[in-house]
Amino acid sequence: MSNSSSISEFLLMPLADTRQMQLLHFWLLLGIYLAALLGNGLISTAVACDRRLHTPMYFFLLNLALLDLGCISTTLPKAMANALWDTRAISYAGCAAQVFCIFFFLSAECSLLTIMSYDRYVAICKPLHYRTLMDSRACATMAAAAWGAGFLNSLLHTASTFSLPLCQGNVVNQFFCEVPQILKLSCSGSYFREVVLLIFSASLGFGCFVFIVVSYVQIFMAVLRMPSEQGRHKAFSTCLPHLSVVSLFIITGMYAYLNPHTLSFPSMNLMVALLYSVVPPVMNPLIYSMRNREVKDAVRKVMVRCVSKAVKWPFFGIHVL
Repeated sequence: MSNSSSISEFLLMPLADTRQMQLLHFWLLLGIYLAALLGNGLISTAVACDRRLHTPMYFFLLNLALLDLGCISTTLPKAMANALWDTRAISYAGCAAQVFCIFFFLSAECSLLTIMSYDRYVAICKPLHYRTLMDSRACATMAAAAWGAGFLNSLLHTASTFSLPLCQGNVVNQFFCEVPQILKLSCSGSYFREVVLLIFSASLGFGCFVFIVVSYVQIFMAVLRMPSEQGRHKAFSTCLPHLSVVSLFIITGMYAYLNPHTLSFPSMNLMVALLYSVVPPVMNPLIYSMRNREVKDAVRKVMVRCVSKAVKWPFFGIHVL
């Protein structure tokens, strides 16, 4: 038996048993991570540099890209390092930092996705009031509220989780420090407060999901009344990918944090964790860039500008033309 005061590190779940599979997982995770960095980085740069994209929709997309970068950077680098160096250890402070960051980015992203659905609702259902309801001050306030809510939620959960006495060892059955897996290490009956907080957070997440669904029902009803087939196609191509990402993100996240211990399987937990923490940051850039001509044009300009600067860069005193 041990308690939290004697634990200096945790042991994360290995992704593979053999050295060859560990290296394979390292290269796979590295490819996924680089794809997420490239996609979200290009979208962030394109929105920031292209004045045509300085609108509420793309402002929120910029915030979403930044949150996705933070979310995937919280989990994958440590998992890649463990796979490369054949280790499972993470320090107590590092585990607490992972819990804080993952809650921060996930909570803020849930709030931001709700705001983005409201933005689409106002743009399609109340276009005459769009400039009034979604002016620059309102957008900045809503974005700040999303980040602030994420910070407060993560602070509460981190403080509650790491104030628990741990009596069941230090082995975390997940590839990163996930609160439900840490609760399994706590003394029997000592985690009631954190469970209440998780239920409260899940209720807020479910409320966001209901708000998003209701918003999209009204959006779809308004879209079906549009006389222009091109307008209907543009509205559906914007809203359907957003709704699919929201559903995957919120449903899998709620399953991971509300799943009873008796129904918990390591392989299922791993798959669900990947679905809510890794898949959305990788898929969001593809969905929003492939379905949006303005974003594709802006990203193309950014890439052309970067390539042209690289070509003109002096190499050993010679300019490559």
